[in-house]
Amino acid sequence: MRFGFSIARIDNNLNFVSINMDAIRDEIKKLREDFTKGTLSEADVKANPFEQFEIWLAQAVEAKITEVQATTLSTITSDNKPSSRIVYMREFENNNFFIYSNYNSQKAIHISKNNNVTLNFFWPELERQLRVEGTITKCDAKRSDNYFNSRPEESKLSAWASSQSSELKSRKELEDLVESFRKKFEGKEIPRPDFWGGYVITANYYEFWQGRKSRLHDRICYKKENEGWKIFRLAP
Repeated sequence: MRFGFSIARIDNNLNFVSINMDAIRDEIKKLREDFTKGTLSEADVKANPFEQFEIWLAQAVEAKITEVQATTLSTITSDNKPSSRIVYMREFENNNFFIYSNYNSQKAIHISKNNNVTLNFFWPELERQLRVEGTITKCDAKRSDNYFNSRPEESKLSAWASSQSSELKSRKELEDLVESFRKKFEGKEIPRPDFWGGYVITANYYEFWQGRKSRLHDRICYKKENEGWKIFRLAP
């Protein structure tokens, strides 16, 4: 986002000391983008949505989109409130999407109560987003081991040190935990913690969104029906 005026003043320590929020509010109201980079029709898409996903993912990679694997994972809390965060899709195959996390995290608690989730990919350079709905379950231990073993050493240590979503007294507490595990595993292979591993989302619904001019966007959807997929269009 670029503004045609100064919105803030910054001191010598790179701290914001004043921000013109009224100007920002006015500019946000006026921001407009007209989408012209593509179209999407029922005649163009594959019969299998996972094949269509692979095409779009390949095009996003080719376009050199930053962190193309990033996706918003939405879960449902115990009191039926939505909860969202950015995660990385690390693997994908046969209508399945894989992420990795601490099994005691906030999202893991949500998943244990309600295994319906949504992924949302946003690739603005291509004026596209993709929504995937499905159910989520834990991966088998072998897949989790294989992925954990592929991680850099520092990432392995962080998995051990971080009791994800729990309250910390300070940053130093976390850093001290990392160092304690570094000493514990010095000169050894770092094993995967039993509280850390993979999840697999099995999709039952896809929505491919292509931005179009004048907000008349294309929305082509797939809904799982028995062994096949129903393809239909939604109004923008």
